[in-house]
Amino acid sequence: MKENRAGSVRLLPWAGEGGKPCYLVGDGTGALSRVADRVESVQLGMSAGLLDHAADLLSDERATAEQLRFLAERLTEALTDVHRIAVSRGLASRDRGPEFTAGTPALNPPPLP
Repeated sequence: MKENRAGSVRLLPWAGEGGKPCYLVGDGTGALSRVADRVESVQLGMSAGLLDHAADLLSDERATAEQLRFLAERLTEALTDVHRIAVSRGLASRDRGPEFTAGTPALNPPPLP
């Protein structure tokens, strides 16, 4: 986050008109900051549930192309939300991804069924 006289600049977990990023300037204790915290929490929870659903659907050999396309669209939306949260928290940037180490779970995903 960048600092200025009014406080920190936070990337909010939703997009503005035309998909443009929304920012909040403040000390992180105001009402809008609390709303943003709750939205982030919901987004992360929904992403976790979607990952569970994805695992189930991908293990089902009867899954249709339409079901898989729908899943891919929802995963794309969830990944967009999670990426925005990571950028907001300084864990990633638009120029480079987060730093990973050998023990990072993302580098050692579980095997596909």
